[in-house]
Amino acid sequence: MRPEVLYPLFADISTLPGVGPRTRALFEKLAGPHVVDLCWHLPNSVIDRSYAPQVADAQPGRIATLTVRVDEHRPPMRKGQPFKVRCFDETGVLDIVYFHAKPDYLNRILPVGATRVVSGKVEIFQGTPQMSHPDHVVPPEQGPLVAGVEPSYSLTTGLTPRMLAKAIDGALQRAPELPEWIEPTFLARQEWPRWREALVAAHHPQCEADLVPTTGARQRLAYDELLSNQLALALVRRHHSRQTGRPIQGDGHLRAKAAAALPFDLTNSQKQAVTEILSDMAAPSRMLRLLQGDVGSGKTVVALLAMLTAVEAGCQAALMAPTEVLARQHYATIRPLADAAGINVLLLTGRDKGRNRQAILEEISSGRAMLAVGTHALFQDDVAFHDLGLAVIDEQHRFGVHQRMSLQAKGKGVDVLVMTATPIPRTLVLTSYGDMDASRLTEKPAGRKPVDTRTMSMDRLDQVIDGVARAMDQGSKAFWVCPLVEEDDSGELAAAEARYAALKERFGERVGLVHGRMKSADKDAVMAAFKDGEVDLLVATTVIEVGVDVPAATVMVIEHAERFGLAQLHQLRGRIGRGTAKATCLLLYQGPLGEAARARLNTLRETDDGFRIAEEDLRLRGHGELLGTRQSGFPEFRLADLAVHGDLLAAARDEAKLVLDRDPDLQGRRGQALRVLLYLFEQDTAVRYIRAG
Repeated sequence: MRPEVLYPLFADISTLPGVGPRTRALFEKLAGPHVVDLCWHLPNSVIDRSYAPQVADAQPGRIATLTVRVDEHRPPMRKGQPFKVRCFDETGVLDIVYFHAKPDYLNRILPVGATRVVSGKVEIFQGTPQMSHPDHVVPPEQGPLVAGVEPSYSLTTGLTPRMLAKAIDGALQRAPELPEWIEPTFLARQEWPRWREALVAAHHPQCEADLVPTTGARQRLAYDELLSNQLALALVRRHHSRQTGRPIQGDGHLRAKAAAALPFDLTNSQKQAVTEILSDMAAPSRMLRLLQGDVGSGKTVVALLAMLTAVEAGCQAALMAPTEVLARQHYATIRPLADAAGINVLLLTGRDKGRNRQAILEEISSGRAMLAVGTHALFQDDVAFHDLGLAVIDEQHRFGVHQRMSLQAKGKGVDVLVMTATPIPRTLVLTSYGDMDASRLTEKPAGRKPVDTRTMSMDRLDQVIDGVARAMDQGSKAFWVCPLVEEDDSGELAAAEARYAALKERFGERVGLVHGRMKSADKDAVMAAFKDGEVDLLVATTVIEVGVDVPAATVMVIEHAERFGLAQLHQLRGRIGRGTAKATCLLLYQGPLGEAARARLNTLRETDDGFRIAEEDLRLRGHGELLGTRQSGFPEFRLADLAVHGDLLAAARDEAKLVLDRDPDLQGRRGQALRVLLYLFEQDTAVRYIRAG
């Protein structure tokens, strides 16, 4: 149960002043459904209203707070003209201008003869100072409340700054004093305020400098969020390690046969990863390990050697991929090696129906199929394994934890190996996979040549098409990637369908098209024609980002590359250079380039090290955009910025470990405060693990 002290913060957002039935959906869209969500919605700039000159001295273009007397109302003479309210002070005249305003409203807030304090941007129109739609119009006694520094927040259409400010003020008044969960010595050393004090300070910046993430108030709030994340992961990890596993050890005879069938030797990092995985599998507790590897680093082979170890020990192993394309890719890699080892491997996807599906399920449930590869179809209720010992999950961030657990539940004490082809910055590994041990593949197999990466302006599109034609005439295949399927409203982006039509005029049936809205069967047919058939130029959206292996493809054109993130560009580039021929990646951009876009493209030109690229992506974009965190399952931090708060993350991780060593069930006074912290950041699942502990 959530602690009672937090009830006011988790009340519905509609209980706040100014949030009614009409605006509730807007507030929820902006911040979230609860009062606490508005507490986390911090200001991103400030408006200084302390400039309070007399009317004649007000500088055009500046925000000024002026004390004036209302002289007369001047309604518009014709439709489309503004309503003007003429005001004055002892030095001159000021026109206050409104478009589409109701006269009775203006009479109420600016009655003739009354003195008012108005604040907004001053402009000069036909020699007269004017202020359009002032931000504030108040009686003189409320003037001191206006003439200061005002926080400014991001908004959504339909909400005004005044509506949001009123609701946030109400949310802050609901914020209670909470028990201190930070260790006193650390808190004193950092010179941070208490939680409520930090929250109020973060919402009341006095200057631009108060907005930076390294201020005491913002650091305190960021650390709270990171500590809750690390404590929750540590609890999940401890819960997992306490679950009974079983030692899985093989004698190596199947691994030796598969390794002998490989056309290359394992890299040193592959050997190291295999050693770490087999050591975990041999332990009595359940394995939960992350295998990180850049594009083409050989993760699937490492996974297969682990799976064959399970088979040697008499168990089954399964590999689950997020898409059918990727599942088939893994199956194509694994099958010849499994055949060499004399092991039966089956593929199960959502496309398998009727008798065929039933036959596959019987092979799995009887244990005749020792290896299974598939999509989410593998963890559906009617799939029963004879004795599942190892589950390998690819592109973990595309699956939820529940899906991972449903596959684990298919056996007793199932070991789990999670793979990702997206190199992840160390800080994101800590916040997303902190409950796992990690292995990294940092080398490429021998013989892989670096891809020649170049940037070119869209002005040279015709030259690029000519270059693609020459490559195709020499027997190469080429990808052409576009960011959208259809033209957007502004018509700025080249759409895949439009580009496909244009290229088809020149190359005819040698051009194919794939995008995310196509049916799986149609997509697979085009991919098959590109890999082994008549299609030599594939126009695509980012559906080709993972799971496509076409060794003959040596050219990659990425249109509007400035619109893509660094990690995504690197993944796309990884689709070429898989054979022995030299490969070229052309990044087409629409100028002029912004500073961040230029830095991204330069980084891609300079290096093919996915881990370095991922760290640079984090630095340039911040954690919020990296890898599309909201879609991909990475934690969405509201207060912490991993590009800035990396040292706080490390401190939070150490502290979480220390806390659980000293008070594993969080029963002490500080432990109880940390339970409040977990609930504050909605880590409810982790709290359940304490009870289950």
